[in-house]
Amino acid sequence: GDPLLVKVNKITSTKTQLPYSYYSLPYCQPDHIVDSAENLGEVLRGDRIENSPYTVFIMRESRMCNVVCRKVLDKKAAKAFKEKIDDEYRVNMILDNLPLVVPIRRSDVENAVVYQHGFHVGLKGKYSGSKEERHFINNHLAFTVKFHKDPLTETARIVGFEVKPFSVKHEYEGEWNTKTRLTTCDPHAKRAVTSSESPQEVEEKEIIFTYDVEFQESDIKWASRWDTYLLMADDQIHWFSIVNSLMIVLFLSAMVAMIMLRTLYRDISKYNQLETQEEAQEETGWKLVHGDVFRPPTNFDLLCVYVGTGVQFFGMILVTMIFALLGFLSPSNRGGLMTAMLLLWVFMGLFAGYSSARLYKMFKGANWKSITLKTAIKFPATVFAIFFVLNALIWGQKSSGAVPFGTMFALVLLWFGISVPLVFLGSYIGFKKPVKEDPVKTNKIPRQVPDQPWYLYPAFSILIGGILPFGAVFIELFFILTSIWLHQFYYIFGFLFIVFIILVVTCAEITVVLCYFQLCSEDYQWWWRSYLTSGSSALYLFLYAAFYFFTKLEITKLVSGMLYFGYMLIVSYAFFVLTGTIGFYACFWFTRLIYSSVKID
Repeated sequence: GDPLLVKVNKITSTKTQLPYSYYSLPYCQPDHIVDSAENLGEVLRGDRIENSPYTVFIMRESRMCNVVCRKVLDKKAAKAFKEKIDDEYRVNMILDNLPLVVPIRRSDVENAVVYQHGFHVGLKGKYSGSKEERHFINNHLAFTVKFHKDPLTETARIVGFEVKPFSVKHEYEGEWNTKTRLTTCDPHAKRAVTSSESPQEVEEKEIIFTYDVEFQESDIKWASRWDTYLLMADDQIHWFSIVNSLMIVLFLSAMVAMIMLRTLYRDISKYNQLETQEEAQEETGWKLVHGDVFRPPTNFDLLCVYVGTGVQFFGMILVTMIFALLGFLSPSNRGGLMTAMLLLWVFMGLFAGYSSARLYKMFKGANWKSITLKTAIKFPATVFAIFFVLNALIWGQKSSGAVPFGTMFALVLLWFGISVPLVFLGSYIGFKKPVKEDPVKTNKIPRQVPDQPWYLYPAFSILIGGILPFGAVFIELFFILTSIWLHQFYYIFGFLFIVFIILVVTCAEITVVLCYFQLCSEDYQWWWRSYLTSGSSALYLFLYAAFYFFTKLEITKLVSGMLYFGYMLIVSYAFFVLTGTIGFYACFWFTRLIYSSVKID
């Protein structure tokens, strides 16, 4: 007997990627529209949660044929509905924090049901015998609320919220008033809407909006009510992709280990024996460049900035994944993932400042304040600039996905009020610490780098280095893109964590191998090369995103396409910073390791 609050959320479309608020369409409105309080993540996602005109939801009391209101459409209203039907917009609603779904029977499996989020605003069709396409609106909603009874008490909890939308041209006798009974849907005469036989066309005429509420008992317990939403239809593909990636990684690791152990062990023992023999003069390979290998690279201040940013990113992603694995960021907590990532990014500024300052001090840099400022501002400013342009585009489309001014201000405040001071604090701590000594002394005069074989040209080896890290993650990438752009839930953080570990390992290994080959051919300029080698996987990520756009998405609008590529550019840039830093640290550790284990006169 308790009243239930049904709320309406944004209307969304995978064709335009531009969300709009529910009341931007001329639907029935309640007396007062009340906005629900939203967290940062929800606002950034474009969620606009408001109260709805569907008010006669009384727990466990089924009611048929409730009239919401009667609307007479003018030309503008009819045009608005037609545009949204053309773009295949879906209406999203929420009851007791559960999103509304439309159950659709699967043809290939017995009794299996796929859930689609939200119902279509309407559909396009032709009358039999006519060529002209017409727009029909879904104006009758048959809601099903599933509940689970507590065996001990008489109370029940809501475990499902489904709808079957119909398009019905309602009829009634006489003049319209609040007590008018419909002849097409009358609970007293046992006339219910079961099909869209005579559909309601979108014209400059009246439309009567109605709905049924039916309550069904269900075996699903309240604690597991989200499971139906999160059921992945294709978890086998995930296992397949994981096993696939693991095979690549194991193969790569075995290769790396063999190359490393054999070459390094042989090289080091050979070098250490050489000391006693006359051939000491004719030493070759990586030992020759020992006097230059730790020479600071050109633009080392920029390298410090990027390494610091990468550490910040790595920390953010690692902690986010751990939280997600522990179940803190389930989709029932709308916008939680986004909020957590933003806050973690801000607080990881501490580590960004620390790592960039340590590296800068090692390069004997003197101007630590400027390097700290660059670390705090360079990456966020680039992202913010792209984001700002995209937001202006969304705003120009009058979409609810545009971030309001207040939220923009809050983001800037987070950045300058918390992140920047933390970067300075980390940098201060990093500068106070004593610097690590290089294992070998650096010569005064840099030696000449001999001509390199074609396969060790920087461009070639950098591009080759990006293929393997990308190859290890690209199947999972497909699912992530699908969940972002085709509006499905992504909740397989366990898989994602394994893939992340695989990515880290692959980045580190491929960089170390290519770095070793490079040093063996007496090219000691490895600092930037190590960062770019694994970082180049971001290029492949962006190319894959373009491929995905043209093969999987049905985006036709220019603005929507710009949005897609703008956001994918931000993602690729972030991926570059992350993978580059992993590669750099792997190489840094590797060079220190091999040069500290060799006797040098």
